[in-house]
Amino acid sequence: MDTIKCGRVAITQAVTIGENTEAVFTNEFKEEAVKLAVEGGLSLAEVGRRLSISPQTLKNWIVKHQSGRLNAPGSRSVSELEAEISKLRKELAEARLEKEIIKKAMAYLARGSQTGTR
Repeated sequence: MDTIKCGRVAITQAVTIGENTEAVFTNEFKEEAVKLAVEGGLSLAEVGRRLSISPQTLKNWIVKHQSGRLNAPGSRSVSELEAEISKLRKELAEARLEKEIIKKAMAYLARGSQTGTR
């Protein structure tokens, strides 16, 4: 996944699902954004403008942070999960292809060793 630096923290690549494109943010980015909004003395709109995120997204992160669910296991967004599924499917397809290539190579080598012993 490509990583884009945004100040001291990073966001991961934009994910396209169907016709929708959505940025997937790292937990570190979310924590820093919440910290900036809560402790920085800036309004949600100002923090959102500075970080190029909507104030509503920031508000959702603050609510999750206050309830302890921002970085909790299982708190990943649907787009994060879909991006991971896509990555894993690609890796699985590559592994299956490698397996087939090895299988064919082994069959070829086994045929070659049988004819070479006669």
